[in-house]
Amino acid sequence: MKKVLFATTNLAKIEKYKEKLEEKGVQLISINDLNVRLEIEESGKNAIENAHIKAKPYYEKTKMPTIGMDNCLFIEELPEEKQPGTHVRRINGKELNDEEMIEYYTKLAKEYNGKLTAKWVYGMVLYSEKGATEYSWSKSNFYLIDKPCEKRNPGYPLDSISVIPETNEYWLEMTKEQMEKNKEKDNTDEIIKFIVNNI
Repeated sequence: MKKVLFATTNLAKIEKYKEKLEEKGVQLISINDLNVRLEIEESGKNAIENAHIKAKPYYEKTKMPTIGMDNCLFIEELPEEKQPGTHVRRINGKELNDEEMIEYYTKLAKEYNGKLTAKWVYGMVLYSEKGATEYSWSKSNFYLIDKPCEKRNPGYPLDSISVIPETNEYWLEMTKEQMEKNKEKDNTDEIIKFIVNNI
């Protein structure tokens, strides 16, 4: 089985792709599984730039195919200078934990009548012997609201305050049918194909 390094400590990101990659003969490991920890400053202006910043040094150090991934959050109601962009967790120079993020973004939603229209834009870069290849995608608009649901998705705190516009239900409280319908819009299969084709 071919090993691929995901340059992240966020286990939720690993879990999302791990099983499907194993079906293709690829074992996904994280930097938690290595004895190597590099100091990386995510100074990119967008998700693709940050994905390069994360993946390149780990590839150079380990010579193992390495994935870097980042996402940007864009909120329709906010002026450009207030956009979270690539700094979804880093607010005013502080790295927020999951609960602090929920607190910060619910407070922000309160300032705008309890609801913000948001969109995720993702960037993934894969470094291998073939060079560096890029893939980016975005998810359709959803709402961030000022009242969190009780459920939590570790590593993805904003799921607790994200609402589907069509049904006005929390992401984390979707039924199996809704999740299946939502998966049809999900491009996980395309991401798996991108990884397998470029290692």
